[in-house]
Amino acid sequence: MLNHIVLMGRLTRDPELRHTGTGTAVASFALAVDRDFKSQNGETSVDFIDVVAWRNTAEFVSKYFTKGRMAVVSGRLQIRNWTDKEGNKRRSAEVVADNVYFGDSKRDGASGGSFAEYGSYSAPAEGGFTAPAAPTSDFSMLETNDSDLPF
Repeated sequence: MLNHIVLMGRLTRDPELRHTGTGTAVASFALAVDRDFKSQNGETSVDFIDVVAWRNTAEFVSKYFTKGRMAVVSGRLQIRNWTDKEGNKRRSAEVVADNVYFGDSKRDGASGGSFAEYGSYSAPAEGGFTAPAAPTSDFSMLETNDSDLPF
C-alpha cells in the first residue's frame, strides 16, 4: 500500500512551533495550493491544506519559513478523528510532512534575500549565471596510446 503526497503551495500563516510533554518539536501550518484548472468564469480555485511536521523538520520549518513563502511538502495523508467541545465527533485530514523544501528563492518570496544564508543554494547574480572558477591543481593530461588500453 502507498500513502505518499507531494504538495507545492504558499504558507497561509507563520508556522506554529510547539513541544510535546516529552520535548518533541511539532510545527503546524497550512498551504494554499492552486488547482490545475480554472472555473468556467476563469478563476483559479485554491485548496487550503493543513500540514504538521515533527522533530527536526518542525524546527527547520519554524526557523526558515514564514507566511507567503512557497514550500514543497513531501509526506503522507493522515485522517484524524476527534471530538469537539460540544461532544460532536469530527474528522479532519492533514499532511504529516516527512520533508519540506524551499519552493522559491527568498528573493521571490515575501522576505527578500537568497538561499546563500542557508548554505544550500545561492541564487545567480542579477546579471545572470556566472560559472564558478575551476579549482587549481597539479593535474596534467597523460600521453597515452589507445592500443595500451585493456578494453
